[in-house]
Amino acid sequence: MFLVIQTLSALGDSFSYVAIPLLVLHRTGSVVQMGLVTGLTGVASIVTGVFAGVLVDRVDRRRLLMVADWARCLLFALIPLVWLFATPMWLVYAVVPAAGVFMMLFQVAYVTVVPAIVEPGQITRANGHLFGTYAAAGAGGPALAGFIASAFGPAAAIGIDSVTFAFSAIGIAFVKIRPARRVTTRDAAERAGVRGEFLAGVRFLWAHPVLRPLTVLLSLLTFLTYGLTDLIIFRLKEELGHPDSTVGFVLAAGTLGACLASFAVARVRERLGFGVSWIGAFVLCGATVLCVGLSGSALVVGVLAAVILFCTSIAGTCSMSLRQEVTPGHLLGRVTAAFWTTHSALGPLGAAAVTAAAAGAGVTATCLGIGVSVVCVALAGVVTGIGRSRAGHAAAQDV
Repeated sequence: MFLVIQTLSALGDSFSYVAIPLLVLHRTGSVVQMGLVTGLTGVASIVTGVFAGVLVDRVDRRRLLMVADWARCLLFALIPLVWLFATPMWLVYAVVPAAGVFMMLFQVAYVTVVPAIVEPGQITRANGHLFGTYAAAGAGGPALAGFIASAFGPAAAIGIDSVTFAFSAIGIAFVKIRPARRVTTRDAAERAGVRGEFLAGVRFLWAHPVLRPLTVLLSLLTFLTYGLTDLIIFRLKEELGHPDSTVGFVLAAGTLGACLASFAVARVRERLGFGVSWIGAFVLCGATVLCVGLSGSALVVGVLAAVILFCTSIAGTCSMSLRQEVTPGHLLGRVTAAFWTTHSALGPLGAAAVTAAAAGAGVTATCLGIGVSVVCVALAGVVTGIGRSRAGHAAAQDV
């Protein structure tokens, strides 16, 4: 049931993935404005991350997932309704970051729910299956969103996005989730307000020999890659002159890489260990981004996008699984929120910087710079606890 729900949620996300940048580009013709909307969404997610973990660890997680889905359903429904009469950009600047707030709440709660559904030794495999359903929905979603945007406009695609969140919210009501451990007196002592609880998650991250460098390096990688989708869309639309439908098909082809990663990640991590899997994935990702800047073919860009998502899905699944394995259940919400908030903090600045660079120097030069930088940051992990990590599918003591 949870797989079905995630497929619906992923289908909605894949529509937004294509439709929102296209809506901004149709309305303004500016890659900088695309980056600004992306950046504002990132800021909203980061601010939410400060209290998201506290909320997740305190409330019923099933209800929180449902509230987050219903809120996104209503917010995204506003855009196509208003677009019937006018096209105010201020509405996009208001709705998309607000949806980012509930997206962050959903993501933190979702991470904490996985260990409450499967057995500890199955976490990496379960995450791989969930990423697979996300990728499967994402494979068809962008192509369909591009077709709908081309035929009826991006606002119509966003309307379909709204409907998928409604179905996801209804489905969550039928998921069986084991209750979280009851809070003890010691746990309660940690709870000194939102700031204190958020810092409890930060302290856990900082004390862990692998999670600490992982958070630092991911902060840099997020800065470099946060606006990458905007660059690909801008290159296809403005520099190569392709229609919306082609953009959708290229991004759909990209999600096939994530689908393949979902089947491979458990085996890759078990054989190579966490460190080699994570570092190797981002080295290959950086090299592929560099190639995107050199390609003038939509077909080749689609293949390269698939490789990028394969790499980031391998790294992301390994990272999330390790965090779920080594973090006590009652702290998982706060640690997850602290992790995402910290490593995402530079994302909005990165989106603004990357899209501004593309507007000034072109997508080719910008991708070359991003690719080289991603490779260098990933290789820096060799001399940290990441490079020394031997953890396979579990075995937290090995890290």
